[in-house]
Amino acid sequence: MKILLFLGTVRDSTPPKPARLGQRVAEACLACWRSGFAEHEVELIDALEYPAEAVFKPHFAYADGRAPAALDTLAQKIEQADAYIMISPEYNHSLSPALTNLLNHFGSSLFSYKPSAIVTYSAGQWGGMRAALGMRTFLSELGCLPVSAMVHVPKAQTVFDEQGVAMPGEYQAAWFNYFGRSFNQLVWWAQAAAEQKKQSDPQALVKSFTKAPSERNAP
Repeated sequence: MKILLFLGTVRDSTPPKPARLGQRVAEACLACWRSGFAEHEVELIDALEYPAEAVFKPHFAYADGRAPAALDTLAQKIEQADAYIMISPEYNHSLSPALTNLLNHFGSSLFSYKPSAIVTYSAGQWGGMRAALGMRTFLSELGCLPVSAMVHVPKAQTVFDEQGVAMPGEYQAAWFNYFGRSFNQLVWWAQAAAEQKKQSDPQALVKSFTKAPSERNAP
């Protein structure tokens, strides 16, 4: 399976410290995949590498061949992926605007009929779980339905270092076992979806709207 791991934060300043807390969680997720899911391909997509433009224009709004090369490349990766891991901090009890901004550049047809896994974190005690509730709705609308097991990392700055290694007093094996609940579900559903697509093309059964939202309207 090909997995895209989206790091949905662009904060790179202090205070508070550390500046890129989410990167620690992302590195831990990647280490977990390397140790327990090495037969699958996983790639990190960092929202910081896709700076917000002055005027928002999604990838699908460009004429063929006119979209920025970075968006074209990412669109291809999203379409070719079998599943997604979405990592987000919690801002005002909601998911990261950087993550929604990046994902909103692409039509839901690129994400549809594939699973996703939700990973949230915070510097405080809740681990971003309130953001995760909003992510369920958002990802479902994209068509990449989230698996039931979620990952929450409270006080992430005391759990993982910059390389994603468990800090003294934390147990990496225990954290990876916790991550594995979500990741095992993700792989299972990704494989099931891939097999079903060989039998029936979902895009032929339920066509995506490509011109206007009115294509979804009731008669």
